[in-house]
Amino acid sequence: MKLLKMAAAASAAAISMATAPAAFAGECPAGQVGANALTDAATTPSRVTDDVIASIDLAQGYGVPGRNLRMRRLVVEPGGVVPLHSHAQRPANIYVVSGEVTEYRSTCAVPVTHRAGEVVAEQGEVSHWWRNNSRRRAVLISADIPPPAGNAQGGM
Repeated sequence: MKLLKMAAAASAAAISMATAPAAFAGECPAGQVGANALTDAATTPSRVTDDVIASIDLAQGYGVPGRNLRMRRLVVEPGGVVPLHSHAQRPANIYVVSGEVTEYRSTCAVPVTHRAGEVVAEQGEVSHWWRNNSRRRAVLISADIPPPAGNAQGGM
């Protein structure tokens, strides 16, 4: 009987999740998903600091030689830029601790603003760059798996 109740509860949760609209903060707005040429993309960092605050060698006990799980703290001053980069080989999660930043993404026709408390998942064939268009410093925590050393995608 207990198993039956657990199955019923799990089914109800699955149905409610399937029928609830997606509500992801900082996502590309409906109707704006599409190619963005990024013609005016910034290609050099400006007014941003990028400090590695922790790193785990994924070869040690995880069987992924040459890769690390790293955590970084980025501080983007007003007008600062995190330059154009790709996530084809570098999945990342970015948590906006404070302030806000605007993302210019290859898969969205319009800029997207990310605010304090939001998390942005970066993966796959997306390329993008960020700018702090506000008058306040933005603080971000990034957890990513950069490609092996020497790969051009290992930067910001």
